[in-house]
Amino acid sequence: MVSIKNKKVLVTGAGGFIGSHLTELLLKKSARVTALVRYTSSGRTGWLEHLPPSAQKKIKIIHGDIRDPDICQQAVRGNDYIFHLAAQIAIPYSYIAPRDFLAVNAMGTANMLQAARAENVKKFLQVSTSEVYGTAQYIPIDENHPQVAQSPYSASKIAADKIAQSFYLSYGLPVVTVRPFNCFGPRQSARAIIPTIILQALRKKTIKLGNIKTSRDMNFVMDTAGGMIDACLCRETSGMTVNLATGKDYSIEEIVAFVGEILGKKLIIKTEKRRKRPAKSEVRRLIGDCSLAADIFGYKSRHSIQTGLSKTIRFFEKHIDMYASEDYQL
Repeated sequence: MVSIKNKKVLVTGAGGFIGSHLTELLLKKSARVTALVRYTSSGRTGWLEHLPPSAQKKIKIIHGDIRDPDICQQAVRGNDYIFHLAAQIAIPYSYIAPRDFLAVNAMGTANMLQAARAENVKKFLQVSTSEVYGTAQYIPIDENHPQVAQSPYSASKIAADKIAQSFYLSYGLPVVTVRPFNCFGPRQSARAIIPTIILQALRKKTIKLGNIKTSRDMNFVMDTAGGMIDACLCRETSGMTVNLATGKDYSIEEIVAFVGEILGKKLIIKTEKRRKRPAKSEVRRLIGDCSLAADIFGYKSRHSIQTGLSKTIRFFEKHIDMYASEDYQL
């Protein structure tokens, strides 16, 4: 496998949850990192601002939007490896603004791929999602599982993956697509299920949730980030799609119990209709088969869900004032 040391890499969506952890890990591996973060008038860089000052100084920041082809070209230029994470990800919001999800996730990805092709990059890592599989038709879910657009979000990511595949098949662009199953950890948005549970549990005993019987394959963020780097650097992965998963799933109800055990609290669950997805859009079970990634580049999730939850809880205890837990967030 190629070493990332001193390689020039671009991370799109670097200010986000997974992107900031990936950026931090790349810096620890001595990569030369350019970060594309979405432009705002405040000039903020998201979670990159919470990295150690010594790490922040090493990052070249580009502010922009992947819907702008010129910005994509500028960001890609001079980089060897592209880690493309920038996306609209909030599933509930995709029901409200489906066109925005297509514009960012599908067309934005096309812009990035076109720029990568023009600049002749060594590898393009397309970050997909396990949501493209929909409710499991068989378990564990491998890379050959049918793709089902059960939400506008998953539809937009299926489109993005197909565009990435087309650039490999049509132009020979070295592309690998990774499909992380449900990632969790420090810095995650309060919209996600585990932060939703933790933030409420830190303040009270009654937890308001939607469907608690659904189950997910929960993968700690640093394991996911490490898998992304290995998938990108492995020569054999060009043209491939690989899952990043643990091979185990837990119901939302079980996760609440784990959080309660760690906090030493008896938590009470109250379900709310507004927190539930439309019935036909609900993905009931996701559990991934990561044997392909294990065989090709030795991927293995190193954190148990309890260990990952403990680290995540410590983060939210320290930063609880940054989050609102009472109101349901799209």
